[in-house]
Amino acid sequence: MKKLLTLSALLLATVVFAQDEPKKLSISGSVDTYYQTYLTAPDNEGQSFGTAFAGKSGFALGMGNVILAYEGEKTGAVLDLVVGPRGAGATFSNDIVDGIVNQAYVYWNVSEKTTLTMGRFNTFLGYEVIAPAANFNYSTSYLFSSGPFSHMGIKADFALSDDFSLMLAVTNPWDTNDISFSGEYALGAQLGFYGQFLNLYYDGDAVDGLGFEIDYTGGFDLSDAFFLGINAAYNDNDGSGFYGAALYPQFTTSDSFAVGLRGEYYGLHGDANPDEESVLGVTLTGSYSIENLILKPEVRLDSWNDSMPYIDNDGAASKSLAAFTLAAIYSF
Repeated sequence: MKKLLTLSALLLATVVFAQDEPKKLSISGSVDTYYQTYLTAPDNEGQSFGTAFAGKSGFALGMGNVILAYEGEKTGAVLDLVVGPRGAGATFSNDIVDGIVNQAYVYWNVSEKTTLTMGRFNTFLGYEVIAPAANFNYSTSYLFSSGPFSHMGIKADFALSDDFSLMLAVTNPWDTNDISFSGEYALGAQLGFYGQFLNLYYDGDAVDGLGFEIDYTGGFDLSDAFFLGINAAYNDNDGSGFYGAALYPQFTTSDSFAVGLRGEYYGLHGDANPDEESVLGVTLTGSYSIENLILKPEVRLDSWNDSMPYIDNDGAASKSLAAFTLAAIYSF
């Protein structure tokens, strides 16, 4: 009997201890879909704003992604898998596997203030990201669409203090996320200060490279309900490139609803862009949350200064395009 009681106590202690242990494997992700109709053009002409993702009219699928993360005491790994048009657009047809691998990396917490990460990870440049659940606006900006989406390489993150951070990276050139056959590499850096980030990227004369980009990303809580996000960037690649700035004022009216605006000015410069084309984009988005579901009604208007990349309702070339979008995003 004594042995039986001892064994029972050991089993009970094992169960209690197992319940108290933190879960090392976590699963998260999202699914998004949308409806889009053009307000200034017919829906059946196959046109879009020219930025990444959400480029279809009618009902369309965004993407589904599942993130598997395993965390040990000092090391861990993350595998982020995506399917759908948004996933394919983020990974390219010549990538690791088209529309499958978004991120795949391992990391080592060398100390409390230093982490090394190696593999494929989403970019540190810009205000917006690939996964729509992390963006306020559903459609994406020109600045986001022009820069890199992901990097393949190694980076080191340093927590210099409670308010300062530094990241240094060596990666394959721009959006070369599987194997670099050219023997060329890119350098990246990020300096963080009180939630404001200065980002640098350089891949020199790499074949089909991005060249040099400097990017500022940040924002300020102007009140408990009002946040202002900011993004500005300049790129140069052998004398040509892009530049622009975007403001993201967002106002929270309740625990379940917020409204936000993206005002973006984006331009092209250099010998490859002699007309110095530029566009002004204004996007108004509402965000209504029901448990893990977010509904985002959105109205967007883009207008170019000289180029006429769109058509209007009469079939004539037009500088401007407006659309209404209703997106549904579920996160788990």
